[in-house]
Amino acid sequence: MGKRLETSGLSAWFGSHLAIEDITLSVEPNEVTALIGPSGCGKSTFIRCLNRMHEAVPGARVEGKVLLDGEDVYGNTVDVPSLRRTVGMVFQRPNPFPTMSIRENVAAGLRLAGRGRRGHAGDLVEKSLRGAGLWDEVKDRLDRPGGSLSGGQQQRLCIARAIAIEPDVLLMDEPCSALDPISTLVIEDLMVELKSRFTILIVTHNMQQAARVSETTAFFNVGGVGEPGRLVEVGPTEKIFTKPNDERTEAYVTGRFG
Repeated sequence: MGKRLETSGLSAWFGSHLAIEDITLSVEPNEVTALIGPSGCGKSTFIRCLNRMHEAVPGARVEGKVLLDGEDVYGNTVDVPSLRRTVGMVFQRPNPFPTMSIRENVAAGLRLAGRGRRGHAGDLVEKSLRGAGLWDEVKDRLDRPGGSLSGGQQQRLCIARAIAIEPDVLLMDEPCSALDPISTLVIEDLMVELKSRFTILIVTHNMQQAARVSETTAFFNVGGVGEPGRLVEVGPTEKIFTKPNDERTEAYVTGRFG
């Protein structure tokens, strides 16, 4: 089952540049929460702070709190590789290991998590590919390279790899931006199915997508060039798109800016 994610006063820097400032947001378990907003408003930076990928950038730092079911993920005793298995991530462009087989791509995640024991890995690979809606398409060619799949299939393979280790939270950074409309709808249907098992947070520029898949939507914005991204408004998706509280949100969702 998914876990609750909360941030409190979260700010992040790249060197001296303040990228996001004072973000306080709750992400409810077993729901899809969408982050929307114009380019450069810090959405991707924000989600990379949630599994401590932000700190992998030289000179990057974070202030504030990120809590996973009440536990501070930036605590001194937190094992970062374990955290990144608990808070998994799917990136904008499909990134399977191109020379590894389809089977090996999924099993790679299992081995890193210490779950790829002989006799069990095959079952877990099938379960993960089924969970990603890909099994029926690839079951007869599991030994072919992951790079031989179509773009949409590669993205589902990456989702299978991410969910194989049973994370509590799945972060998705514009997972459909490189895909055709049919593949996009397949991924959207998959998100709706997966939320019964995981907490899902998706960054998207596609507002129709946010409206289709999410229960909650958060709108990020920047005040001007060089200013940090800030959370303007968060609420039930239907309300954000039909009757937002903030005029900046209304201007964005109606296409008057951004």
